[in-house]
Amino acid sequence: MDSRHQKHHLEALRAIALVEFSKGVLVLLLGFGVISVIHHGDLWDLVENILDFLHVNLDSRPARFFLDLADRLSDVKLWTLATVASVYSTIRFVEAYGLWYARPWAEWLAAISGMIYLPFELYQVFRRPTWLHLLILLVNVAIVIYMLYLRLSRKKISMI
Repeated sequence: MDSRHQKHHLEALRAIALVEFSKGVLVLLLGFGVISVIHHGDLWDLVENILDFLHVNLDSRPARFFLDLADRLSDVKLWTLATVASVYSTIRFVEAYGLWYARPWAEWLAAISGMIYLPFELYQVFRRPTWLHLLILLVNVAIVIYMLYLRLSRKKISMI
């Protein structure tokens, strides 16, 4: 592979690394948000205030969903959500680091983790087809195909 192709591959890997890093930051921030709610007192009041601030009708279906969820969540469940968010973020940050430095293990990790999401994304596209669901699916498919292409083409080159 010539240096121009290597440069393009590194740029593509770094773009994907930024996407993975961004996903990690977003989920980490959500995890911190969950932790900040744990000792808030009455979670129902907090959710009700947020919905009121957003001018959401408290009798609407989405509002009822979030209020019912707030009523069912315990501190243990919130800590579990925060822990899952931190583990997920750590995986995304490790993957982003590996992709930024073009590590083969990170390319495999990106391909495998992307494949894990495909059935859920396909389900969303068929269940409720929107441009956003379709875009997310297509981006993820492109990343998986690209990672597999990189890994399999490099394996083929090293076997020659």
